[in-house]
This record gives sequence, structure tokens and C-alpha cells, in this order.
Amino acid sequence: MRLLLVEDAPQLAEATARGLRGHGHAVDIAGTLAEARRQVRLEPYDALLLDLGLPDGNGVTLLDELRRTGATTPVIVLTARDGVDDRVSGLDHGADDYLVKPFALAELEARLRALARRMPAWRPDEVVVDTLRLDPAARRAWRGDRALELTTTEFALLEFLARHAGEVLGRQRISEKVWDANYDPASNIIDVYVARLRRKVDGAGEVPLLHTVRGAGYVLDPDRQS
Repeated sequence: MRLLLVEDAPQLAEATARGLRGHGHAVDIAGTLAEARRQVRLEPYDALLLDLGLPDGNGVTLLDELRRTGATTPVIVLTARDGVDDRVSGLDHGADDYLVKPFALAELEARLRALARRMPAWRPDEVVVDTLRLDPAARRAWRGDRALELTTTEFALLEFLARHAGEVLGRQRISEKVWDANYDPASNIIDVYVARLRRKVDGAGEVPLLHTVRGAGYVLDPDRQS
């Protein structure tokens, strides 16, 4: 699942995101309402994990905005406010579930699974780029009729590139989406993963999809010449 975690406590946000990524989710982090609004406009999320007490306002404001525009993206409220009135208020404003902090990652995972069972219609559609096809819900990918054997990180990287097909993505942007805060800008880990992906995605006799743009980054584009 592609998740947006809206949480202003950096350590909690990174720990939660790291745990969720370890279970195969792609997680973006927003620390303010403004950042969350921008991310929601840029990316199609499968669910939002929303803190209420944010530096620039109440998370309920974002929830109201989403529901007024007709957005049905599932929202789980994550907050330290454990009063009955707070829980009722969050649900009344359109939240799908409510989890009080501190919480165990296993419980959050269970809530996400339950949400998926209740709302199968919002599971992400396939992403198609030329003969490359990705199923984010099943975390599977194919090049034509050939199934691609991908690790969790390889799939997350390929999905990010595919959702931005034709757009050159720099290493910094890729690291923010696919890796956590422990990413070392001086390392060559992204280059290594791209090289591994290229060997798996671009088979013998197939039109190359994954390209390196020297000094800029990487792009998934069937029309680009290497």
C-alpha cells in the first residue's frame, strides 16, 4: 500500500514509517498540514495515517477538506487524544478508524488489513508503462508475459519510477520516497538498485525502459534513447 503518514514528531514518524516499509508499504511523511495538502495533490495514496495535533492546525481540517471534495481515501487517525469525544469527533468528520498513541506497529498493521477487507474498491489500480505492468495491491510486476521477481525495495523503486514515467527523477527525490531517513547521500545504493532493476526489467531483445540521465537521475521511458 502507498501511505501518507501525517505526523509532526520526527522520531515517531520515522520509526513508524520504517516499520511499515518493513512490511512492504511505500510510506511518505508530512510534518504539517501544508505538506500533507501538497503530497495529497501529488500522489494517489491508498490510505492516510493522520495525526490531529499539527504545528499549523488540526488534522481534522485536512479530513474535512478531503471529504468535501469527494475524496474517499481511507483515513486512520493517530493521536494522543484518547477521550471519547475526540474519537467520536474524528469519526464524525470522516475518519475510517482511530488509533490512540502510543500504539504497537502490529495493531496498526491489523487496522490497515481490516480497512482493506472492508473497502476492497479502493485497492490501487495497475500501473502500466508500455509492456511493463505493476499490480501495487499484490506487489507483483510483469514485462509482457514475463513475471519479474522483485524484492520489496525493488518493487517500491520501480513503482515510483512507473508512476512518474517520462519524468527524470533525481537521487534525492528517489531517496525521500523509497528509503528512510538513514539513507546516506554519499552511498551508491540507488545506483546499485537501479542496475539490478534494469537487469530484471529490460530483458534481451526488449525495448529499454529504464534509463540513466547523466548528472540528473533516472527515468522510466520507452521512447527515450539510451
